[in-house]
Amino acid sequence: MADEPDRDDGPAVPPVPAPDEDVAPSAPDDARGVPEAGEDALGPGAGPDAASERCQEPDDREEDDRGYDDLRRVQQLVNNNFYGVVDASGAAFGFGAVSSPGLAPGTIEPEERDRALRFYLPPQPCFDEALGKLREDALVVLTGQDNCGRGAGSLALLREILGAEARLRSLSPANALAELVVSRDLKPGQGYVILDYVGELRAEAVQAYEIGRLSEELGRNGSYLVITAGDTARRRLALRDHCVPWRAPNPDELFDHCKGQLPHIGLDPDIEKELLERVGEQRRPADVVEAAVALSRDGAEAALDTLRDRHRERVQEWFRKRPAADDLLPLAALAFLEGIPERTFEKECAALAAHVRNWEQSGETPVAEPDGSTGAPLSGAVTDQSRARWRERAVGLVTTEFRLGPSQDAGRSERCLVFTSPRIRELVIAELHDLYGYALWYPLRQWLGELARWGDLDTRTEVARGVALLARHALVEVDENMLKVWSEGLTNQRVTAALTLQFMCDVEHLAPQALNIALSWTDNSGQCRAVTAAMALTGRLGSLYRLEALNRLWFLTQRGERIAFSARRSLVLLLQTAEQDPERALFILRYVRTVIAKAAPRSRERSIALRIAVQLLEAERLEAPEPVTAALLRTVPDSARHLGSLWADVLHGGNRSRAVGALCRTLVQLRDDPCVTGVVRELGEAMRNAMSGRQWAALCRHLSIALKHPDYAIPGARQLAQVLLGSLRGRPPADPRRSTASLIPTPPFTSAQGGRSK
Repeated sequence: MADEPDRDDGPAVPPVPAPDEDVAPSAPDDARGVPEAGEDALGPGAGPDAASERCQEPDDREEDDRGYDDLRRVQQLVNNNFYGVVDASGAAFGFGAVSSPGLAPGTIEPEERDRALRFYLPPQPCFDEALGKLREDALVVLTGQDNCGRGAGSLALLREILGAEARLRSLSPANALAELVVSRDLKPGQGYVILDYVGELRAEAVQAYEIGRLSEELGRNGSYLVITAGDTARRRLALRDHCVPWRAPNPDELFDHCKGQLPHIGLDPDIEKELLERVGEQRRPADVVEAAVALSRDGAEAALDTLRDRHRERVQEWFRKRPAADDLLPLAALAFLEGIPERTFEKECAALAAHVRNWEQSGETPVAEPDGSTGAPLSGAVTDQSRARWRERAVGLVTTEFRLGPSQDAGRSERCLVFTSPRIRELVIAELHDLYGYALWYPLRQWLGELARWGDLDTRTEVARGVALLARHALVEVDENMLKVWSEGLTNQRVTAALTLQFMCDVEHLAPQALNIALSWTDNSGQCRAVTAAMALTGRLGSLYRLEALNRLWFLTQRGERIAFSARRSLVLLLQTAEQDPERALFILRYVRTVIAKAAPRSRERSIALRIAVQLLEAERLEAPEPVTAALLRTVPDSARHLGSLWADVLHGGNRSRAVGALCRTLVQLRDDPCVTGVVRELGEAMRNAMSGRQWAALCRHLSIALKHPDYAIPGARQLAQVLLGSLRGRPPADPRRSTASLIPTPPFTSAQGGRSK
């Protein structure tokens, strides 16, 4: 088809689903492609208040620019954390597997599934009950507590029905089930999973009808769908008939099952008794499997160490001593401000104490009442050696390190307070949530709100990490009392909210919730929340749910100019952070190519897509002031074909001079690399295939003129330009000694040259 240059190149424009990705969501019916009142529509049809918005735009744009600068700085510092392997140590997916198949939407290969199910033991009777429902209705919902093995159970059920060689697909947890019926994404004989389904805001009766249709469609295709969800799913009338309560397998039976598949280790009777007692106390299958593997590999003591959880015991022992307020508040503050300079920490800790003092003066219950006393927190003379005293009381939990400041100057490191282990921080927040009520959390929330609003970037980043840890235990409270407020606040607050959602993705069962929250901010929730959503859809969130993020950002580019500007910046940031992930980088390029190909000529959608394309071609790397395109051409196979197509598309329109400038900067950056000649030739071939003779002639002229500019008039760049243009002419590269200007085509092309470069 003419509008599909690469049928295998990736996702289609929403709402059409991609063949090898999750189903794209539809835009809201009341907002699809329609400018909102008060928004600049980038053309005819702007709302009645568009003029007033344009008057306010410079201030908003400046603030949003500052927010994206903050995001870029954070991405530079924590890029590896965002895009590394998800920490699945606390999950039950695959029972101790390195990663969790199905967390990110896409194909689950048989090898991934088998690795996840290596030690799997079906829990009874729930496994057989779920298998029966799946065979009968082609759909089943596994409900239960987090970390009870629902994810592994979904893979095991589909393997049981479809066989060991079946390839499974994971769909986005934000998919509307009704859309699966009409999406044409359900293929015959295919197994599907939706992990940690977040639900839909539709009437129960409507959902029940749609789920019934979905079950029928699956049955007709011979396909099967397993959904995992929390316990609350059982209370939804629409899902009630399809739910099976899930339980973790008996830990003793699972431990024996694992030992039977591992080399035998002889045990001392006393050690074996303690080991079995510890195993029986476990509630997470992953912990049992980890202990069995440690026993086989490293011996009994190593297995006991994995089960004792010394960090938990240490934290619980500290809280059992009922710490006084002047010990409790610094530890609570550190849980949200770990690693910042000690002088900054002390200032913020004093601010927290002031919030608590104000709360107590209102006549409410004190935060802590050691020995029955109700004295004010942090009381004492200035001469009190508070640093030494507090660290002495927090021994084993807190230590000090010297860390480099924001300037990364080795001569300006500062002393910082840190937990002795990253797990300590999570456990402290869990104990604070479990043991203390409103008297602590109300002033603590007020304090966190101030930090989100006025703190520097390092402080706000740590606040976001801490709040993401708190969301593991109090998601509703975090969403309603913090994220909703921050997402429509000042720039600092919105960046903090966006970072919180990204850090929430480090926990598997919270990642779908983070996606759902971000998507909800794009549906008639105001400009500020839509901008915050665009910020949040970069980073880890955009990496996990890449098609969902691209679809929603593309939708936002068609909203008012402020929202559209933010969405375009987010798309650029997605490409910048995908530089070390070739598959995702190519996915983004394919997506934009497909959007351009499917947009009607001279349409508003095509204009927007070309504007996005030129920004991607101009983007610089996060780590260095050089074009992303140069890095992709060096390191990502097949990137030349996609970049060449994008360049050809942009060169056809009104952004020709920007496209030529981006091409020159790329050639300049590649000039000293002897291995790029073939890639540049491939780039030229891709451009030639997408251009007419007249367009090629115009490119030759504009490139020749641009290379005379002092910034680009470099011998190596000219030689690469000769390779590029020689490739475009379908002949061997020109002699490097020849001038690039000599490559301007001869008639008949010279009579059809394009306009002068702007």
